[in-house]
Amino acid sequence: MPRDEETNRISDRIRFEHIAAAARDIATMTAGRTRADLDGDMILRRAVIHAVQEIGEAAARMSDEGRAIAPSIPWGSIVQMRNIMVHVYWGVDLNRVWRVASEQVRGLIPLAEQAIQKLPLPPDSGDAQRRPT
Repeated sequence: MPRDEETNRISDRIRFEHIAAAARDIATMTAGRTRADLDGDMILRRAVIHAVQEIGEAAARMSDEGRAIAPSIPWGSIVQMRNIMVHVYWGVDLNRVWRVASEQVRGLIPLAEQAIQKLPLPPDSGDAQRRPT
């Protein structure tokens, strides 16, 4: 059964919220850190990789309408990186992960926040942090 437009809108908003939250987490985790820290701190490395994967998963599940709200987000690149991290985990390029985490992810935050503002939740929708359908 196809999802209706309102369900897509709510799900897309929640996905944008997840993208923004994961991007903020990455910004916090990498603040004042160096590329060498990613190699030397297993917890940092695993946390950053997981947060990047979370952004990629939300991007992969975003509807075409949701993607159209934020066309400057590099949807294909984000999903491609997620696919490599999940399916070719032994081939993850930590230099690329660091570049994304330290240079590119911060730019997603305002884009995701702008998209959230364009997707208001209906008054009876409940908690916006629930899982998207």
